[in-house]
Amino acid sequence: MPSGKTLTINGESGVRVSGILTMPPRARACYVLAHGAGAGMNHPFMATVAEGLAGRGIATLRYQFPYMERGSKRPDAPALAHATVRAAVDAATQIKPRLPLIAGGKSFGGRMTSQAHALAPLPCIGVAFLSFPLHPAGQPSSDRAKHLFTIKIPMLFMQGTRDTLAELGELKPVCKKLGRLATLKLFEDADHSFHVPARSGRMDAEVLDEVLDTLATWVGDIL
Repeated sequence: MPSGKTLTINGESGVRVSGILTMPPRARACYVLAHGAGAGMNHPFMATVAEGLAGRGIATLRYQFPYMERGSKRPDAPALAHATVRAAVDAATQIKPRLPLIAGGKSFGGRMTSQAHALAPLPCIGVAFLSFPLHPAGQPSSDRAKHLFTIKIPMLFMQGTRDTLAELGELKPVCKKLGRLATLKLFEDADHSFHVPARSGRMDAEVLDEVLDTLATWVGDIL
């Protein structure tokens, strides 16, 4: 398995953050992978995703948002988060100019990526969400999905059926309205972190394998 290469990502609005590139031999695409609100690019989940995708022929460039780089718990304002997403995608483009890019990430990172793309399209062929945070827990709403309707490239929503930040009664209609551009893949009994209870008869690692298989298959379909 290829080891990750640490690099520095620079961009507009004073963006200067760390990144880790995992590049397997003969990669067929690169996933520019943003972390969730509560844990950075070095979290075991992020590392497992990068290693698992490398084994499936997909490179990853995971990166920090500035607040995580500073050790803060308060997420950046959207404008700064969007600038960071754009800087990371630009960095991936410079590293392998001909390698098709997928953008997205875990929860907050995926939402910031889609917002950035909605404001000004990124040079990528699809957006993949590892648990899209459609609404706060206990407050079902589809307001956070409004920007998705301006996106004109394929989107993959990978969601657990127990995700309290994306009630299926809200998420399914959104994906249906998005039409052919949206693919919704549900993982039975999984929560927002793709954790499953013991009673499900499955292990978290099995679920994550299914998630990564889904992502790799989808990438192959849109290439």
